[in-house]
Amino acid sequence: MLFGCLTAIFLGGSSTIGSSQLGYEIGFSGFWFVFAMGVGITIFGLCFLNRILNMEVITISELLSKLYGSKVRMIGAIVTAIYTLMMSVTQVIAIGSLVSVIFHWNIHTAILVGGSIVFIYTILGGMWTLSITDFIQFAVMTAGMFLIMLPISIHSVGGVDELFKALPSGHLDFMNIGMNEIFNYFVTYTLGVMVGQDIWQRFFTGKTKSIARVSGILVGVYSVLYSLVMVTIGMCAYVLFPNIQNTQNVFMHIAFETLPPGLLGVVLAALAAAIMSTASGTLLASSTIISNDILKPICFKDIDDTSFLKLTRLTTLCLAIITILIASLIKEVLVAIDIAYAILTGGIFIPVILGLFIKWITKRAAFFAILVSIFTVFLCLIIIGPGSNITIIYAIILNAVTLFGVSYYDHNLQKKNDF
Repeated sequence: MLFGCLTAIFLGGSSTIGSSQLGYEIGFSGFWFVFAMGVGITIFGLCFLNRILNMEVITISELLSKLYGSKVRMIGAIVTAIYTLMMSVTQVIAIGSLVSVIFHWNIHTAILVGGSIVFIYTILGGMWTLSITDFIQFAVMTAGMFLIMLPISIHSVGGVDELFKALPSGHLDFMNIGMNEIFNYFVTYTLGVMVGQDIWQRFFTGKTKSIARVSGILVGVYSVLYSLVMVTIGMCAYVLFPNIQNTQNVFMHIAFETLPPGLLGVVLAALAAAIMSTASGTLLASSTIISNDILKPICFKDIDDTSFLKLTRLTTLCLAIITILIASLIKEVLVAIDIAYAILTGGIFIPVILGLFIKWITKRAAFFAILVSIFTVFLCLIIIGPGSNITIIYAIILNAVTLFGVSYYDHNLQKKNDF
């Protein structure tokens, strides 16, 4: 069940719609997008989960608090909340795209209706409800993509041999996008999911550490298969419909054009399942962080469990409204996910991971490192725009330099004072 829930939370609209879009545009080299995320989840489960579980925390911000104090907890909570909120935005955009194609609505109406459905059951249900629905959605998603969409897509182009003959040579090359872009995927997504609150919350629901580790490994294997399936569907769409203008709608286009009634419904349900499971999980993660790490310490220190539950649900409702509004403005899945991971990876990856192993990093160093890197991310997003690997690389380098530089200065200052 944990394997299904973990898979459902990270394989959402961006992984499904985005991977088929990349398969259409660049072929097999679009494989690295989802695979990089799966690698991150597996590494986290094998290398870091045990240490984090021993610290008895439920959010990344709580971990930062234990490592560096309350100020770093607060800024870490803000960064993580922004990331999880932007991940919810990507899924709302994806479900809006799906609904708009099915019912021929404009994208704003589709985002409002589709997003509202997901967020209502998230607010009412909580983590246990999401775990059950995520597992069911994982089963639907797997059956729809692997057993229906892939075979029919390949059959529609005349088989695998005909598909390969009809594609440009670049589409068959896994390295077509170049090592620089592949490196960008791993820096952005592998490092990002390792410090993703949505991923952590699912790992924490494992009954034992062994179950959690094995689930992480299975997610890595599944990500390889799922990524190959989605880029192959995208390549089939390229052969059948080479002139699609809005490539974000590649998956829906080939589904509507190749699937008979009945099977089309199953596949659209599979796509909806992929999107909804991630949207609900990321929204709940963002709400948990804001309620537990920002509102509770500042405004509700003595709140009881029943009142805290009401506070979390109210926070979830407010975030759901904000998510729908942002999704209506951005309207591009891959743009939104680039922004989300740039903020997360650039902002807190280095302090979280190094803080688990290096004890001499100071509180002041961690605070300024996060502050400098977040400023760098937003500055680069404004100047360069989303989608550039330079943004995250700059942020990580400045984060590490600030972390070590300020820590070194603080220790030297302490030595002088002691002397």
